[in-house]
Amino acid sequence: MNLDFQIKVLLLSFAITVVLALIIIPILKKLKIGQNERDDGPQSHIRKQGTPTMGGIIMMISVIICSIGGFIYYKTDEPEVAKNIIPLVLVTIGFGLVGFVDDFKKIVLKNTKGLKPIFKMLGLLFIAGAFTILLTQIMGIKTDIVIPFLNTSLELPTLLYIPFSIFVMLATTNAINLTDGIDGLATSISAIILTTLTIIAIILDVKEVVVFGSVLVGTCLGFLIFNLHKAKVFMGDLGSLMLGGAIAAISIYLKIPLILLLIAIIPVIETISVMAQVVFFKATGKRLFKMAPLHHHFELSGWRENKIVSVFCIITFLMCVIGLYSI
Repeated sequence: MNLDFQIKVLLLSFAITVVLALIIIPILKKLKIGQNERDDGPQSHIRKQGTPTMGGIIMMISVIICSIGGFIYYKTDEPEVAKNIIPLVLVTIGFGLVGFVDDFKKIVLKNTKGLKPIFKMLGLLFIAGAFTILLTQIMGIKTDIVIPFLNTSLELPTLLYIPFSIFVMLATTNAINLTDGIDGLATSISAIILTTLTIIAIILDVKEVVVFGSVLVGTCLGFLIFNLHKAKVFMGDLGSLMLGGAIAAISIYLKIPLILLLIAIIPVIETISVMAQVVFFKATGKRLFKMAPLHHHFELSGWRENKIVSVFCIITFLMCVIGLYSI
């Protein structure tokens, strides 16, 4: 596979994201679209009050622009690749739009509860269901999934594959959303995971995922310049649900949702920490962690945000190496 175009796409998406950030962040500040910190959160986060949020719009615009470029590039010589980019882009934007509505209600309309959980989940469920049905019923993609380390695949019945895939997508979007709690964490973790998924796509010669993955990696890296501690902008639910949707959609498209458990170990652990905290508190009346998700526990234990991000990224990197080995 000639990766010259994909490298150019990655660099272009990085550059476009940086330029968009330089334009949009001042606009968000002027419109006073700022972060509202929870009273029950870490006290160190109070100083972040007012930091521009809904920065996921920067990422979404960059992804759309660069994906259109990828579509145009492949349209003439490899129309099948161009056509297959479309559902990946649409599902990513779809999840992002659910996050946008949630952010808009919380920040612009000053409704602190945002989108009601039931409506939020129904929106995510609809998009996940539509994507899964599109893959299986219209695009005719087989319902097999790779079994890590065994060099084999398991064929699932369609009636089992569809709800399984929907569950993977809902779980992943919520896991990335939970991981988005300190400066640069969700963006860094997502960049590493997406790089790994793109490498797997290169190994499997799935060009539409290689180009789309390159767009997403470049976008994450460009956004990180403004999102690392001390963050000048937060992605909001728009960004975290968009990235979670992209990661889940790509893993399902590549038939590797089980490997996602390895490479996305940090979001998995973050989710488990929240569930364990709730169960433990209901059973004993005491907290298992100082605060959940897990990154807040380490924060309240005295770890600086940069240390948490660095350690979590190292763990993600090592698990991604294992994930690549498991193919």
